[in-house]
Amino acid sequence: MLILYILLGIALLGTCSSTVFLGLVLLGARKFRAEARTPLDSLPDEAHLPPVSVLKPVHGLEARLQENLESFFRQEYPDYEILFAADEAEDAALPVIRAICARYPQVRSRVLVTGRPPWPNPPAYCFHRMTEVAAHDILVTSDSDVEVSPRYLREVVPPLLDPAVGMVTCPYRGKNAGGFWSGQDAIGMSVEMTAGVLVANLLEGMKFGLGPTIAVRKDALARIGGYAAVGDYYMNDFMLGNLIHHGGFHIVLSSHVIDHVSPPMTLRMTWQRWMRWAVSTRQARPKGHFGTGLVFAMPYGILGFAAAMLLGHPGWAALLLALAVANRTVEAYAVGWGVVRDPRARRAPWFYPVRDLLGFVIWGASYLSRRSVWRDSKYEVLAGGRVAMRQSAGNEQPQ
Repeated sequence: MLILYILLGIALLGTCSSTVFLGLVLLGARKFRAEARTPLDSLPDEAHLPPVSVLKPVHGLEARLQENLESFFRQEYPDYEILFAADEAEDAALPVIRAICARYPQVRSRVLVTGRPPWPNPPAYCFHRMTEVAAHDILVTSDSDVEVSPRYLREVVPPLLDPAVGMVTCPYRGKNAGGFWSGQDAIGMSVEMTAGVLVANLLEGMKFGLGPTIAVRKDALARIGGYAAVGDYYMNDFMLGNLIHHGGFHIVLSSHVIDHVSPPMTLRMTWQRWMRWAVSTRQARPKGHFGTGLVFAMPYGILGFAAAMLLGHPGWAALLLALAVANRTVEAYAVGWGVVRDPRARRAPWFYPVRDLLGFVIWGASYLSRRSVWRDSKYEVLAGGRVAMRQSAGNEQPQ
């Protein structure tokens, strides 16, 4: 009987903490929307928009690769170039890229083959090599699984005209490329990831970057030692922003939202993908990751339901479970639709509570291992978030 009361107490604690977190999320969303109301006519005209180099590493035929890459060639921006980098000349993405480049001859583009990366983080090495040949001082780095609107550069780049701003990064919504697990991954991007970013921006401002888009000036990059400073980290986007922040620059969270494509995945592939993020976060930010265990709602609602039912309190059981479902449903709608405009968060916000429960499972499992799989290699995540490659995984994984 005592153990049931202890479990009920844990459920009540988790219900309270997740409710507090929801309140912070709603305040963070309100701040984001308020800052996003800056009139578009306040953006610089074309004569004052600086030239930009867009850097994109590629690796294989990702879902919607052609659509993703082609969206960068359709920018309403006066002067920009696009650089691509692959590890190998035989990379399957390169024929797709060359065909797109041929269709848009008015956009300057170039393809680099960088060879086997000497750093544990292959994209960071690609960014390093592309930076060496980039023609312009403003670099916009973006993953190959990202799709953007024509006004992307026009809205993301201008904050970097302020010399005090060293980086601009973007929120993103997940885009389901097909299947249940891709859908769970996508809704997690739209809601769980964005909610964490909104709360961080509310409480302490931006001190990190988000990999799907990071715009940075070369002077800010040079102050931290370039991409070599983050070549040993899986979370190179987080570390890059953190170092630039500590280098004395401001980081701006843009109001421009982009699409981050979630590829079709099996359960195993999804597990490896989520574990890679969770294990890396645990090692890079151990205190923050531990505290994340208190922001989930569904596990505590289910625990409270089970404990209260066994104690003979069905009313309390139903209330605790209903509060958990309501908590995650409100968060899904307020963030998934209210901030990043994910249409599924508006049509079916009840889909997110399942992701919340799965996220808690991943959070707990992240304390059982320091190993992760990325691309076709196995890594060990070391203290501080650094990674060390151990061996080939023998099969291709979604990035």
